[in-house]
Amino acid sequence: MPRDRIYLSPPHMSGQEQTYINEVFESNYIAPLGAFVDRFEESIKGYTGAENAVALCSATAGLHLALRVLGIEKDDYILASSFTFIGSVNAILYQNAKPIFVDSDESWNISPKLLRKAIEEAPKKPKALIITHLYGQLCKVDELVAICKEEGIYLIEDAAESLGASFKQKQSGTFGDMAVYSFNGNKILTTSGGGMLVSHNEEWIEKAKFLSTQSKEDFLHYEHKEVGYNYRMSNVLAAIGVAQMEVLSKRIERRREIFGLYKEQLSCIEEITFMPGIAKSRGNRWLTTLTLSKTNPLKVIEALEKENIESRPLWKPMHMQPLFKDAISVLDGTSKRLFECGICLPSGSSMSDNDVQRVCTVLKGVL
Repeated sequence: MPRDRIYLSPPHMSGQEQTYINEVFESNYIAPLGAFVDRFEESIKGYTGAENAVALCSATAGLHLALRVLGIEKDDYILASSFTFIGSVNAILYQNAKPIFVDSDESWNISPKLLRKAIEEAPKKPKALIITHLYGQLCKVDELVAICKEEGIYLIEDAAESLGASFKQKQSGTFGDMAVYSFNGNKILTTSGGGMLVSHNEEWIEKAKFLSTQSKEDFLHYEHKEVGYNYRMSNVLAAIGVAQMEVLSKRIERRREIFGLYKEQLSCIEEITFMPGIAKSRGNRWLTTLTLSKTNPLKVIEALEKENIESRPLWKPMHMQPLFKDAISVLDGTSKRLFECGICLPSGSSMSDNDVQRVCTVLKGVL
């Protein structure tokens, strides 16, 4: 008999989700908007300290709205982390703007040193920077915030993977001008699909809310003066999010425990290096990720798959993607090396200690 599959990062329901979904159906507010959308937005604000929030159909939609609200237009330059998922940067193309990709440093996240170089070498002054807090570990936000203030550049945080992570006890997503969280099926908190745009600026969030509901003007009939989008979250999905927020702290603690178990079990293998966290930060360890100095990670992924265990390579950097072959990039080879020798291990909060041991047994057999 094949052993049960261990997934990379599956949804983890608390049981309360169905109760809240039933409430939605009983009220017949299954369409977009409703009491649970408001509750979900309030719960994110209360947890993170963000002052304003709007619940959306995806984090990518949130990034698109952020660029619209901040006035990003055709042929504007937007700086961005190269080592990330494509959802972090697709919105740049939605606005017909041009990305400038910046490589990583020893933190695996965007390099402040290379960021300064990218600003200096840009054809014209970039208008914004999109940073990704990769795999739930924060960027060097102090340095990045200082650079953006000094240069007069908007800072947008892609905190899709880092809900609940913090730096100096301040939550990810609250350092920049605007930020997004993701509630995709594989995230630490899931609504099956969805996202949240947050900001300290109430006017920006109200504008984003307006744009996300087809830019409908305040008339009884449907009146439109500018392009809008159908980007709002449904009340059904928000009900799932409200229930998930009630157990978020437990989910984060379990992900961090799983990382600790991996680190303890695999410390005997010299070629393994785990993704670090910056000083004074507390990552959520959404995924446990590591690099191998000798072995091809595809060999490990293949061995795990034979045992019905899902794993993945690290993100392929944006500057290596065919879609962005003509984009400006400021590189030193760090993210390329990480992609070529890195691996993501199963990290779902529903994993048992025995599941972790099962993964480690395969790794030890290969390495």
